[in-house]
Amino acid sequence: MSRNDEHEPRDEERARFEARLEGARQKARRRAGVLAGGPGELARDADDLYDAATLEALGVDPARDLGFPGQPPFTRGVQPNMYRGRLWTMRQYAGFGTAAESNARYRYLLSQGQTGLSVAFDLPTQMGRDSDHERALGEVGRVGVAIDTIDDMRTLLRGLPLDRVSTSMTINATAAILLALYIAVAEEQGVPRGKLRGTIQNDILKEYVARGTYIYPPGPSLRLIRDVFAFAEREVPEWNTISISGYHMREAGCDAAQEIAFTLAAGVAYVENAVRAGLDVDGFGAQLSFFFNGHNNFLEEIAKFRAARRMWSTIMGERFGARTDRARALRFHCQTAGMTLTAQQPLVNVVRVTVQALAAVLGGCQSLHTNGFDEALGLPTEAAATLALRTQQVIAHESGVADFVDALGGSYAVEALTKRLEEAAYAYIRRIDDLGGMVAAIEQGYVQREIQATAYRYQLDIEERRRVIVGQNEFVSDAPPVPVTRVDPALERDQIARTRAFRAAHDGPARSEALARVDAAARGEANLMPPILDAVRSGATVGEISDVLRAIWGEHRETLTI
Repeated sequence: MSRNDEHEPRDEERARFEARLEGARQKARRRAGVLAGGPGELARDADDLYDAATLEALGVDPARDLGFPGQPPFTRGVQPNMYRGRLWTMRQYAGFGTAAESNARYRYLLSQGQTGLSVAFDLPTQMGRDSDHERALGEVGRVGVAIDTIDDMRTLLRGLPLDRVSTSMTINATAAILLALYIAVAEEQGVPRGKLRGTIQNDILKEYVARGTYIYPPGPSLRLIRDVFAFAEREVPEWNTISISGYHMREAGCDAAQEIAFTLAAGVAYVENAVRAGLDVDGFGAQLSFFFNGHNNFLEEIAKFRAARRMWSTIMGERFGARTDRARALRFHCQTAGMTLTAQQPLVNVVRVTVQALAAVLGGCQSLHTNGFDEALGLPTEAAATLALRTQQVIAHESGVADFVDALGGSYAVEALTKRLEEAAYAYIRRIDDLGGMVAAIEQGYVQREIQATAYRYQLDIEERRRVIVGQNEFVSDAPPVPVTRVDPALERDQIARTRAFRAAHDGPARSEALARVDAAARGEANLMPPILDAVRSGATVGEISDVLRAIWGEHRETLTI
């Protein structure tokens, strides 16, 4: 064989690579044109084959874009050893009826191996209405626990190890009040505020877009969030002051790229708001956390989490000058996708939840909730909640995936999807910046319209059977009924009676003076958290404190968008 013959196989291999590279570049250019008009579900437009040419055409630089776990840009995870050091927090979202009933569920879940608490509040509590308010009728304790008073919080937290577990509270418009109640009760139990660990959702912007449990207009709402940031940095340093949430926007119908973009754009708005007030980005930035949806498209979801981490590290470093790794690291909780659960053949939801949870773990979550299979029908029964927790435990202890740090890092398909989602999300963020930022984009209805359009396309795909939903539009069969949780209407009457009795017992000058101090702080520039904390200790209710702020700030009126 001549020297030229020796090189022929290598030359042919190079020629094939160059042909693949050119094809990949052409497809990348075509896809970029599509993304300019708004992306759909990227994984549904998958390449036939992913290889080195795909990544080269996309401009992926492993040294720059992947790095190492625990180091910027955190694509591969926020901890150097990830779950080899400590498993994610298994935090099952729960709460219904009264504080006593919810406390019993938390005790049960902790006894079954849950490692963190997650509190669901009823709609009146979320909207700043006490249980005896006329607008609370029929909603008390229905979708979460009713918390009106410090006595309710005492009952909710009775016997729980607040010095050893972290507590997440899904609360937004009234987040400052619920945090104050939690601090007050913890200190009564002998746990100092400096040792409390947990999260308040406290993300009002997504409420205007997708969820609706807002009270005040954006301006004063952002001021209240900023006050929580400043107070917690000094007083509750282990607490996450916000959980910037893409979850609810995904539930409303946005796709993976939009979930990243709208979540991070909201994060930018919160950081800008705090920086303008003179807060140190490396201080409050270390207490920011995120909340993402765990949807069905397995590889796309893993890529989504990786892209979000990389983007947030870049945004915090380049846009806001954050210097510390802690302030640049995107730490997130994941909940499996409620909107993917079907009332038809509900046991099939166990499979959906397992796939979604595995994607969250392989995507590097710090905390995880797995939905009960019956949640398309009602609040999860104890049996369904237990099985959901067992799903996490099997993934953690039997699947072997926790033994690897970023097991899918370097996968051609995963890295290509990560890059494409990153590009699509940045395109949305640039558009939001052009509109004046996330608050302006919401006020103009841009974010809402984008979500509506994507949700409409998704629904058409199901109805026209371009997208298979097992048990709903394909593989349809009868399934036996499953038990459904029912909340006893008598619980509402009992809660109303307790709230009225508490209010009567605390009707005195101490409560009135404390509420007056909340009023004065809201009208001025003082931080609202100290007077709110004094007010809950004096016996002021969630509704009373909210009403003081309503009287000053007014209520937000939704801008309808179509």
